[in-house]
Amino acid sequence: MVDRNLIRSLDSDQDFFAELDQALMSADESGLATIESEADIDVNSIVEGRVIRVDEDRVLVDVGFKSEGTIPISEWEEDEAKPAIGERIKVLVEDVEDASGSEEPYGMISLSKRKAEKILAWQDMMKTIQEGQVVTGTCTRKIKGGLLVDIGVNVFLPASQVDIRRPHDIGEYIGRVVQCEVLKIDEARRNIVVSRRSLIEKQRQEDREQLLRELEIGQVRKGVVKNIAEFGAFVDLGGIDGLLHITDMSHGRIGHPSEMVSIDQEIEVMILNIDYEREKIALGMKQMTPSPWDNVEEKYKVGATVSGKVVNVMSYGAFVKLEEGIEGLVHISEMSWTKRISHPNELVQIGDDINVVVLGIDKEKQEISLGMKQTQRNPWEDVADRYPEGSLIKGRVRNLTNYGAFIELEEGIDGLLHVSDMSWTRKISHPNEMLEKGQEVECRVLSVDQERRRIALGLKQLEEDPWANDIPNRYQPGELVKGTVTKITNFGVFVGLEDGLEGLLHISELADHKVENPEDVVKVGDEIEVKILRVDTEDRKIGLSRKRVDWAEEDLAAQEGGESDRPTVANTPPKDLKGGLGESGPLIKTEGTDR
Repeated sequence: MVDRNLIRSLDSDQDFFAELDQALMSADESGLATIESEADIDVNSIVEGRVIRVDEDRVLVDVGFKSEGTIPISEWEEDEAKPAIGERIKVLVEDVEDASGSEEPYGMISLSKRKAEKILAWQDMMKTIQEGQVVTGTCTRKIKGGLLVDIGVNVFLPASQVDIRRPHDIGEYIGRVVQCEVLKIDEARRNIVVSRRSLIEKQRQEDREQLLRELEIGQVRKGVVKNIAEFGAFVDLGGIDGLLHITDMSHGRIGHPSEMVSIDQEIEVMILNIDYEREKIALGMKQMTPSPWDNVEEKYKVGATVSGKVVNVMSYGAFVKLEEGIEGLVHISEMSWTKRISHPNELVQIGDDINVVVLGIDKEKQEISLGMKQTQRNPWEDVADRYPEGSLIKGRVRNLTNYGAFIELEEGIDGLLHVSDMSWTRKISHPNEMLEKGQEVECRVLSVDQERRRIALGLKQLEEDPWANDIPNRYQPGELVKGTVTKITNFGVFVGLEDGLEGLLHISELADHKVENPEDVVKVGDEIEVKILRVDTEDRKIGLSRKRVDWAEEDLAAQEGGESDRPTVANTPPKDLKGGLGESGPLIKTEGTDR
């Protein structure tokens, strides 16, 4: 027996769960009733009746009661044959009313053919259906969360279970016949949930297992491109996807896999590798055609000049395509004999057609080394002829370093002017004391090392060495001269005698008394008078004394005779020379003591 309200709810067009639940609950546990008398008529029971009249809007059925029951003619579908008089049908008794005082000519029993059919269909279905069973039905309409599928009764197909990937619009499935697996039967709520996805997944798994048993490395098979990523394309081989990596699509350069394949395109691929445990398959397209690297050494002999197109430019060089599938690298160091290149794009751009020389081939690694500068004459080959030793040249100061200046003789060819070759007399700490960047100077070529690509230049060699004759002639030991204090150190004072020429006034020669700090006696810039003690042409140094300036010649003469108490200067300087005379200064002899 079924509740009256549940039966009436079947008249309205509502969501699947409420409609199905109410329809199923209307089934009487005892099944179809047999009408023996009026007392046997129970509301919400299914009985068998006979059609006795068919009107325009309703059908009269004799169910053995004192009044006939009525069924709306709308319960017969448009494509369904209308009932014939005398035909026996099963109906649900929805209501039995008291006929007293009623003007209703057809009686007071409300019947439903449609609801009886649904209840009976559910009862029949429950006798045969079970979870895991495969059923076939038609998608009838779209409801909240999924679709209704008619398999004899309406069952629920959730949107997430329609396909492997959730469709954009599940409404596209309405009217389609589909196969599904029964996921859940809820008899209490009177509903059945099915899945098309689980059936597809199981079938795909079976197909994958079968396909894996058939696949072999080296096979060529057809597949359909299902997805494209930056690194390659996924190809459905008929139940299992394989990865066609971008590097295995073509022997040539590819910017993106979409240049070679498109989604849903059918292509032929070669099986490169199979991982049975992880069910992963590596595919290739280029392996089905001969590799251009097979006879590369015959086509591109080392030393040969060939033409190509620049296809990529990196910070370290440029890649040049010689033919489809074969590219070589021109390293930045092989682009020019003379130009200083910060980046290859200073000389080449993508798309440029250039000539190159084959420098080397590594067939195993599929690498070719190319050179651009080798297509031109090497200016260093005859540099010794153009800049012979001893010749005078003019150049521009291109760069200054701590140890010298680079002089550009021509584009790409520099000579080094070392600090030691800038002046005969000046002590130069940094080249910027004499030169500035961009300045044009004249130098003499000192040496040319063509193999190491080095040219040594000299600036002081433009003049004769003053230490050879001039300085020894002009500065004699014992002579008094004037000079300017240029530098003070802890061991003495440097005194400038003329432009660039300095002598060392050792701390022991500053005064007759012991000097702890030279700055207590003299300051930088002071003009002082000194006596020349020694001129060393070999080491290019001059030793000076200030305390001996006032010594008279007779004192010196007397000293030589042993009659004076003034100290004398030994002829041999100390071995520990620094700045010309060593930190201890010249050896000074006194009577009875050494100081």
